[in-house]
Amino acid sequence: MTLSSVTYVDSRQSLPDVLEPGLSIIFCGINPGIRAASTGHHFAGRGNRFWRVMHLAGFTPGQIRPEDDRTLLQYGCGLTTVVPRPTEQAADLSRSEIELAGDDFRRKIEHYAPRYIVFLGKMALSGISGTRNISWGLQTKPFGGARAWVVPNPSGLNRAFDLDALVAAYREVRIAAASTP
Repeated sequence: MTLSSVTYVDSRQSLPDVLEPGLSIIFCGINPGIRAASTGHHFAGRGNRFWRVMHLAGFTPGQIRPEDDRTLLQYGCGLTTVVPRPTEQAADLSRSEIELAGDDFRRKIEHYAPRYIVFLGKMALSGISGTRNISWGLQTKPFGGARAWVVPNPSGLNRAFDLDALVAAYREVRIAAASTP
């Protein structure tokens, strides 16, 4: 892997990051889904609620289509994943695979220097930090120099959180990011 002032390149990456330096927020999925990897666009799975939640939480004025994922940069937000390998579901990843991705992922976040890194679900942060008891919301420790936040994963497989709960959690991030320098 190499770092440059323009891009962060991971030769194993199956889904291109949507990143640029100095974003307000980088949303971080655990790993790409099969459909996202095959289309080259984030949250392209039919049941994924990410784009709808982003609009309803006030991040975007309209609902972005997965094929327009790069437009998220216009709103000060980016997209990445901790583990580059696509799977049908995140549960197909081993704990060690997530742990091993942690150092490279931390360097990526340090390089891009967002104000917030928002983990979509607890699994990735738990795996790379070695901490089992991750709470929802703003974390006490930063990650890669950014304030770390954990929100529910918008995957259609995550039925523990309905649309209203997802929107409320993401809106909380948006409000916090808007009110902090």
